[in-house]
Amino acid sequence: MNTRISPELDCEPLLRVLFAFENLDFTELKIADPIDTGRQLLITAGLNPNKDYSLFNILANGDFEDIRQDETVDLRGSVPKKFVAFSADRLFKLVVNGAQVTWGKQTISGRDLYSLAKPTTDEAVFLVIRGGEDREILIEADVDLSAPGVERFENAPKRDHTYEIVINGHETVVHQKQLTFEDLVKLAYPGDEPTPNITYSITYRKVASLPHQGELGAGGFVEIQNGSVFNVGRTVQS
Repeated sequence: MNTRISPELDCEPLLRVLFAFENLDFTELKIADPIDTGRQLLITAGLNPNKDYSLFNILANGDFEDIRQDETVDLRGSVPKKFVAFSADRLFKLVVNGAQVTWGKQTISGRDLYSLAKPTTDEAVFLVIRGGEDREILIEADVDLSAPGVERFENAPKRDHTYEIVINGHETVVHQKQLTFEDLVKLAYPGDEPTPNITYSITYRKVASLPHQGELGAGGFVEIQNGSVFNVGRTVQS
């Protein structure tokens, strides 16, 4: 976490606040004045207040409170106040475990959703689907918020998924929604030990993620579904 200090500090005790810009990767700000304005918070964070920013205070209950530039905020408290700013002029409403959230981007990352929802190790975050099965959100995925209405997300116990896929012509059952390059190599060649003289190549089709077919490179991953097909090639160099 980075620390930014207000340019107007003197010998007064410092107050800590947490500030993020268009995500929830917070930077620590140190400020002397216990009562600050939204404009001054933007300046301390290194943003130009003459531009059109939306600023929110993330309350203890998870609600996002809109802060105008001329509005004052009491920064005192035993827990550092959290603020997030967005440069976009369009705002999206969503509800996370009952908390009212305002987001300044069309997409929100799974990582930011998990930061807001704070699920336990036995839980995942789900998009609530009215009249259908709630969709589990992967921490590595992005969620589109542009659909009509207010998206609702809730914590719930993780599901035990089972997927039937085909690897090199053989049907295989796996339990994770996401498979990495390394996972697929281990499934195709379980007895191989990593050595410099062995290289692998992977092609896929009928996967759930986009694109639905293509080549997978080392370090990459895909989201699978029943019937996904993989060909894992193996080259041994002498």
